[in-house]
Amino acid sequence: MPNYFLISFISNVFQIINILIIIRVLLSWFNYNAQNQYIRLLYKITEPILAPIRNLLSSFNMGIDISPLIAIFALSIIRNFLIRLLIQL
Repeated sequence: MPNYFLISFISNVFQIINILIIIRVLLSWFNYNAQNQYIRLLYKITEPILAPIRNLLSSFNMGIDISPLIAIFALSIIRNFLIRLLIQL
């Protein structure tokens, strides 16, 4: 029998991370105060996810940062894998 609390928790955590990545993308379009503690926290949470992807893509020199898009896609795959694994247990 699947643990619905754990499945719900995992799903919510991944959803929150996706929302934070989207907020970061939206903030990058506007002039904002980088000294704001909430923005610094947002960067502390999202940078460990986006930086490795950005480093992998740096050799392609595309001129546009698609690391958030790839991160959201990868997080979705990981989330679905974890949930299917928990359902099978």
